[in-house]
Amino acid sequence: MVRKRYQEAKTGFQLLKSIDADKYLKKIGLGKEDHYFWKQVGKALLCTYTLFGVAWLYNETSPLGWWTLKPRPKEERELAHLYERREFPYPGDAEAMEEFVAKGGMIGTTIGPKGIIETDKDSVNYQKEMQNKKFEQEAMKLWLRMRNEVISELQEKGYDVE
Repeated sequence: MVRKRYQEAKTGFQLLKSIDADKYLKKIGLGKEDHYFWKQVGKALLCTYTLFGVAWLYNETSPLGWWTLKPRPKEERELAHLYERREFPYPGDAEAMEEFVAKGGMIGTTIGPKGIIETDKDSVNYQKEMQNKKFEQEAMKLWLRMRNEVISELQEKGYDVE
């Protein structure tokens, strides 16, 4: 009769020592022979992110605009001084907030020409303005359609209409 021997159960540090991590890492593509590949991938990512960072910095500070090597048009250059990029203070800084409000920073915080305070730009007026604009467009379309119908009818009857 052959007696079966059972393997002793390993626990704790013994179990940790017996696990072959390289075998499992190799299965998922992270073995020792894959180190060169992952090094190259890391270098490529580093270069890519560096290029994106430089492009982003160039975009933020460029006098030319985003990737344009053509100079800006004369009209744009002449009007550029009218527009500003607003710097908002950190909300916890009381002194900077007071200075910001004193300069009129909270009035008309939409981007617009320097010195023009836009006080009537609330949502109700804007909505009314948009409704009026839509109404005018619809009225113009209806008038043009009716006019074209009348012209076509007159031309069918033989009248010369321009």
